[in-house]
Amino acid sequence: MARRHSMLDELATLVAEIAQNDGDCSTPIPALKLSRCSTTTDPVPCIYDMGLGLIVQGGKQVSLGDEIHDYGAGHSLITTLDLPVVSYITHASHEVPYLGVWLALDAHDIAQLAVEPAPAALPPTAALRAMSVETLDEGTILALTRLLRLSFEPQLMPQLAPLIHKEIVIRLLNGDHGPYLRRLVATGSPNQHIAKVVAWLKRHYAQDLSMSELAAKAHMSPSTFRRHFRTVAGMSPLQYVKNLRLQDARQLMLHDDLDAGSAALRVGYESASQFSREYSRLFGVPPSRDRREMRQSIQGGKGHRY
Repeated sequence: MARRHSMLDELATLVAEIAQNDGDCSTPIPALKLSRCSTTTDPVPCIYDMGLGLIVQGGKQVSLGDEIHDYGAGHSLITTLDLPVVSYITHASHEVPYLGVWLALDAHDIAQLAVEPAPAALPPTAALRAMSVETLDEGTILALTRLLRLSFEPQLMPQLAPLIHKEIVIRLLNGDHGPYLRRLVATGSPNQHIAKVVAWLKRHYAQDLSMSELAAKAHMSPSTFRRHFRTVAGMSPLQYVKNLRLQDARQLMLHDDLDAGSAALRVGYESASQFSREYSRLFGVPPSRDRREMRQSIQGGKGHRY
């Protein structure tokens, strides 16, 4: 236990040295991002991309559908799909800020490395939720620390970063997160079929969609598709599409300076009133007010995605 605390303290020192201000922080390694927050926050709907998140210091809560995870230092979260979640920081202060690490993962890389059968294989027809929270093993914590240290060794980064990233994926495949990652790339598994539909939805969510069309892409009947989709993504396909549209509209208003009506049309809404109603239900405030408050938040340097 003392060794584990020492590892987390070392990693926390590195994260704090690089992420010196509150908010999300990029690193010279594109797949690796950091987060710092000096106060607790309100629940915020957001999209968690596919990847590994580790809390180094502090604590947070993440909700996916009716599934709620409270976790703290040394706990890790894996998402095997882009997932609409509600997230907030539960433990943080100026003296002991929340510190987090996020490492993007790629399904193709996982498939190449998942060559050995899982230690305890699940039935091929079983579907697993696309998010898991586990205590991260010491070997993976050490590998993440070595990866982050490469930020200070730019001459070695191009050669070593891909190798350490590969090591981390191998460790994850053989640890507690392994079943979730293996099911993502298992040929013919429900998770793999749902993942392919989600990848398609990310590119075409603004189009008119039918349940039968989505089910056909997953090679399932509509009822089977709905059941597996809800198991994997924590919500129905229509709820998922609605979240994608609203989240993207929020980003368009923030980063592309679109007004609410223009953003609504861009993401596939024909009714401005319906957009405003569903936006307010998800984010808790009308779109125009939320746009104004987000800009103020960014100017204040706030953010806590990872």
